[in-house]
Amino acid sequence: MDVRRITANPRPARSRRVVAKKRPREGVDGFVNTVKKIQRREICSKRGRAFRVSDVQERFRNIRLQEEYDSHDPKGHQNTVLPFLKRRSKIIEIVAAHDTIFALAQSGVCVAFSRETNKRICFLNISPDEVIRSLFYNKNNDSLITVSVYAADSFTSLKCRTTRIEYIKRGQPEAGFALFESESLKWPGFVEFDDVNGKVLTFSEQDSIYKVFDLKNYTMLFSISDKNVQEIKISPGIMLLIYNKSSGHVPLKILSIEDGTVLKSFNHLLHRHKKVEFIEQFNEKLLVKQENENLQILDVRNSELIEVNKAEFKTPSAFIFLYEKQLFLTFRNRTVAVWNFKGQLVTSFEDHLLWHPDCNTNILHITSNQDLIVSYCKSGSDDPLTDGNAGSINISNILTGKCLAKVTATNNLPINECNCSNNNSARCKCNSRRQISSSVTEALEDITALFYDETRNEIYTGNKFGLIHVWSN
Repeated sequence: MDVRRITANPRPARSRRVVAKKRPREGVDGFVNTVKKIQRREICSKRGRAFRVSDVQERFRNIRLQEEYDSHDPKGHQNTVLPFLKRRSKIIEIVAAHDTIFALAQSGVCVAFSRETNKRICFLNISPDEVIRSLFYNKNNDSLITVSVYAADSFTSLKCRTTRIEYIKRGQPEAGFALFESESLKWPGFVEFDDVNGKVLTFSEQDSIYKVFDLKNYTMLFSISDKNVQEIKISPGIMLLIYNKSSGHVPLKILSIEDGTVLKSFNHLLHRHKKVEFIEQFNEKLLVKQENENLQILDVRNSELIEVNKAEFKTPSAFIFLYEKQLFLTFRNRTVAVWNFKGQLVTSFEDHLLWHPDCNTNILHITSNQDLIVSYCKSGSDDPLTDGNAGSINISNILTGKCLAKVTATNNLPINECNCSNNNSARCKCNSRRQISSSVTEALEDITALFYDETRNEIYTGNKFGLIHVWSN
C-alpha cells in the first residue's frame, strides 16, 4: 500500500509516507452501478471485495486469537555476531504474502513464518552483521525487498536485496541478489519504494543525484542532478520537485515519473518569514501549509486556489492519500479525519482513538478498495491513561466513520475455549487447537505493528515482546 522512504541515518527517526493502493477502474459509471446492484443481492464471499456493513460485521464477528509466533530465538540466530540481535525486541513491521508472514523486530532481526505449518521458516538476515531496517513486498515480481545496514561500515549505508517469495518459502533467503549496488546510500541518502507507480527513487548525497528505477526489473529510467532540489514528492504518474525557498516563493516542477519530462514549472508564493510545515502533491492538487497560516489547496492546472481556515485544519503528523476515492486521511493527536480536496471535512471517526500518540502508520491498514481502516485503538475510553494496557483492534468505515467491528479482550474467547455447537464432540476441531502462552488480553497489550491480509481475512499483530499473533475466524 505504499510509498515508503528509508533513510540512511545511523540513528534513524524513520521517515515514511504511506499511500493507499490504487484499484483499477472497473468501467463506465453505468456498468459499475449495475455490478454494485448485483453485488448487493449476493452474499459476500470470504475473499470478495464488496464490503457492505453487514458483510464486514459478519466477516469479523467470530475473529479469534488463533496462533502465536515468536521472533526471538533463545539460542540466538546462529550466524549473528552482533549481541543486540540476540536480544528480545519489539516488532516494528509486518508484511504478508502467499501464506507467509514476515516480521521485523526493532533490533534488525527479520523472521519468516508459514501459515500453512505455523512454524518459523527462516531468518532473513543472511550476513553475520546485517541489521534489517525495512521490508517491502514487490508485487511486480513476487519478491521481498529488504533494506539493511551493516556493522562493517558503522551502519551508515543502506543496502537493498531482493528475494523471490518462493525461495524464502523453501528456506533459502540467500538465493536473492543485491540491488542498486552502484548507488552510495549513505546518510542523508535514501531509497523510496513507490507501489502505486511501480518505481524506486534513490538519492545519493555523495553526488547529489536522484535516480528513478523500474520496480519490475530494477532498470534505471532517468536521473535528476540538481543541488537546489530540497524534496521530491511522488503521486500517480508524476513527481513534484520542491526547490530551496527563495525570497517570497518556492520554485516547483512537475515531472513525468516515466521518463523525467518536465510537465510544468511554476513558483508558489509564500509568506517570507513563516516556516513551511508541509508541501504535498496529490495528482493535480498541491497542498501547502505554513506555520500559523491557512491550508492552501492549489489546482496546478488552472491555478485555482482554495484556503482552509487554520482553526479548522491543524497540521497533521501524517497523511494517507486515497487515490481511488479522491480523498485524504490526516492523523493528529491519536485521531483520524477524512478530507476532500475542496478543503471539507468528510469524516470524523467514532470510537477510534489510536493507541500510539505518534500516529505510527505501521499499526494500521487500509484495505485495497479504500473503504476500511483496521487499526489498533484505545479500548472504550477517551482517556489514554485510564483503561489499562489492553487495546482493541477496530475495523471502521472510512466514508462514514462508523466502527463496524472490534476485537477486544471481552469479546474474544481464549484459544483453548470453544463456542461452536460441536463443543466436546468428536467433530469439533476447536479443541485440537494448541494452547498459546499469551492470553487474549496479553495479546492486545502494547501492539507495535499490524497487518491485515485481505486474501486470508486474517489480522496479524506484533508486540513489544517480539511475539506475533494471528487473529482469524
